[in-house]
Amino acid sequence: MFVVDIKPSARKRNPNVGEVVNREGSTHTFESRQAAETWAEEFVSSTRDRVWIQAAHPADRSDVDGYLLSRNTRGAVEQLERAYDKRRRRLRGGDQSAQSGLPIE
Repeated sequence: MFVVDIKPSARKRNPNVGEVVNREGSTHTFESRQAAETWAEEFVSSTRDRVWIQAAHPADRSDVDGYLLSRNTRGAVEQLERAYDKRRRRLRGGDQSAQSGLPIE
């Protein structure tokens, strides 16, 4: 048996996972890890909705063997909006700012 707990990140990033949690709860039992990974692959319809099974850490004292996770994988435009000004300039293709370092003597 392989027990999987669905983490909040997966529910937030993938609406299909959220529906499963609402209908069936956040803990699911499978015959094997491979069966759990096959189940997780059914949720992926785009890179934005990406979810996967990660084994629980050996020191994890919970009753689960793994977790269904997701990561915030936003596109380049959204990354640009969150970037600091200096990084934003670099991502746009250059840094034309007047700021410079001290001369080396």
